[in-house]
Amino acid sequence: MERPKKPAAIPVSPIQPTPQVSISDDNSRVTATLPTGQRVEILLYGATVISWKSANGRENLFLSDKAVLDGSKPVRGGVPLVFPVFGPPKSDHPTGKLPQHGFARNSRWEYLGKSSSESSTLPNSKGDASVKLDFGLSHSMIDASKWDYSFNLTYSVTLSQDNLGTSLVVRNTGSSNYDFQVLFHTYLAVDDITQTTISGLEEAAFIDKTQAAKQVEPADKAISITAETDRVYTLASEKPLTVAEQGEPRYEITRDMLSDVVVWNPWVDKAKGMADFGPEDGYKKMVCVEAGSVSAWNTLEAGETWEGGQRLKTL
Repeated sequence: MERPKKPAAIPVSPIQPTPQVSISDDNSRVTATLPTGQRVEILLYGATVISWKSANGRENLFLSDKAVLDGSKPVRGGVPLVFPVFGPPKSDHPTGKLPQHGFARNSRWEYLGKSSSESSTLPNSKGDASVKLDFGLSHSMIDASKWDYSFNLTYSVTLSQDNLGTSLVVRNTGSSNYDFQVLFHTYLAVDDITQTTISGLEEAAFIDKTQAAKQVEPADKAISITAETDRVYTLASEKPLTVAEQGEPRYEITRDMLSDVVVWNPWVDKAKGMADFGPEDGYKKMVCVEAGSVSAWNTLEAGETWEGGQRLKTL
């Protein structure tokens, strides 16, 4: 016998696709893919981002075809993480026993897990808009004889539909203050370096490391790369930077708590001199625009925390 009044059916929202995260069989790398096709790959050695692809499959990061990915040396390309010293350390500084650019990029990190943004419930939603991957490194995971301070690093890589965010949280878990520097050594992929410009640094003075660290006044024009370039610019973090190709913007870079920007390209001779740089003319296909805090030391007091990061956006 049918009931005269049936209860209304409860509407069921369709299951929205979610980001897919996988760990390689050899436990050496983590890959995340959004439902819309964007993809990021991180090597646990150095927590180095080695690939960031747009939905159409276009690669946005340069990775040397001679890059060593077996954990025996830092990666040439992607986004190596520099901490706690930029460049070769001075022997009389507490970082003096560390290798160039510190230990973060040549230590094996721990994958801590993922988190996703909330999905839209709209019928035409394509699922979660972003996924964040967290990685950790602490005092017990490095050779403390070279830098004996208590610390905990949390490095987050956030993949969204049109941007990639990288951020670092530094915690002083000990009883002694220490100084550090930090840099996201980003290798951006370009089609032709001779047709590439970088804007947003026109009003910033810089140190030219190809001229014995000469201090150079602002150039008041966009940067073009025509020779070996190794410069450290200092300017307010709030100002975005734009990398354009043939006059068309391709990337936008925004920074948080990072007052310095390193612009680097090895050009012909230096590229030939690096055993892990390839192809030989690969310098034409990349430019490093590196957000960091490296022109001075950051002092982190016992029990305190520092956080900074960048966002790379495709245009």
